[in-house]
This record gives sequence, structure tokens and C-alpha cells, in this order.
Amino acid sequence: MKFSIGMALAAFLASAGCSTTTESITAHSQEAAGRSGGGSRMQLVGHAFAPPAFHDFCARQARLCSTNGDGKPVELTARRSEELRRVNASVNRRIQERSDIATTGKEDDWRLPQKYGDCEDFAILKKAELMRLGWPASSLLLTVARSGGEGHTVLTVRTTRGDLILDNMNNSVKDWSNTPYRYFARQSQGNGKRWERIGAAERV
Repeated sequence: MKFSIGMALAAFLASAGCSTTTESITAHSQEAAGRSGGGSRMQLVGHAFAPPAFHDFCARQARLCSTNGDGKPVELTARRSEELRRVNASVNRRIQERSDIATTGKEDDWRLPQKYGDCEDFAILKKAELMRLGWPASSLLLTVARSGGEGHTVLTVRTTRGDLILDNMNNSVKDWSNTPYRYFARQSQGNGKRWERIGAAERV
């Protein structure tokens, strides 16, 4: 059977866990964007399969699965920038990283963490806290990538200065093209239950 790109991506998402390394595995398009400085946005190149555990999460937490809103990037004022920095660092400090197996007994379990969680749980909590601060759900997109040989989940925040990443591995808020990951897919802004494949970086 021919192993297509879509099938390869589905296999990756099905087995994606959370990285515990910051090894640089950056796509060529992202390297080019990072060298030129400034912000960039993710180009989307078609449908992607959602991580399997994401569907159960959406059934339990429809509000946090949602990407409702006008779809426009948020104006990144000084106040908004500080909110991103504060939420990212606060969640990273308060939640102790622990695997789903150790926490819930499941291989992959997406949920809002209370004390322990892995990468997607950090991202979900950051989305929840930013929504409470008035950020539209359409600007807060759960995103899967690869770090080294492992899967990793972060929160992409769409702003007028580019797509920014909130990551449990780093307290800094960075443009996606300046992070050490190979990005695969993110939630669709038009329908939070659907995912889209990520292609090259586009300058803002």
C-alpha cells in the first residue's frame, strides 16, 4: 500500500506524545523566516487528522475545543503582549509536567490540568486563561509539532505581529518560525473540531 503524506501524518498524530527535549528540528521554511527577522504566520495546506484523544476532549470541553470568533489576528498591544508572557510563565510554573499514563492511566488524555499534566494539557490551560482575559477562541489554536523524535503540543496565538507560540518547554513567547520544532497541524479557525496541515512561513 502506498504510504501517503496524509497517512504518515495520521500515524504521527496517533502516536504523538510530549517532547521532553528542546533539540532543534526546524523546518527549512521556518529557518528562512527566522533569519529574516520579524513576525510570520503559518501557511495552511489542507486537511489534517486530529490527534485521536482530541475528539474525547472536545466532547467533554466544547468551549475549550471551540475556535469561535471573527478569525482576525489580535492586535498585539503592549498589554496583550504582557498577558501572553504572564499566562505562559504562570501555567508553566504552576503545573508539574507528568505523563498521561502516570496521571490518568491512559496513553493519551487531553484535559484541563489541575496540578499535573503533559504538553497538550499546558496548552489547554493557557487557552482557557487567555479566553478569560477576553482573547477570542479563534486566535487560540492547539497545534502539534515534532521535537527530536517525539510529538509535542503547543498553543498558537494569532496576532498582528505573527503566529506566536506558548510552550511548556519555554517561558518566552516566540514567533513560531523561531522555535526548534517541525510543525504539522493545528486547529482550524473555521471549525475547532477540524485540523489543518501547516506549510511554509509567510511574512506578516
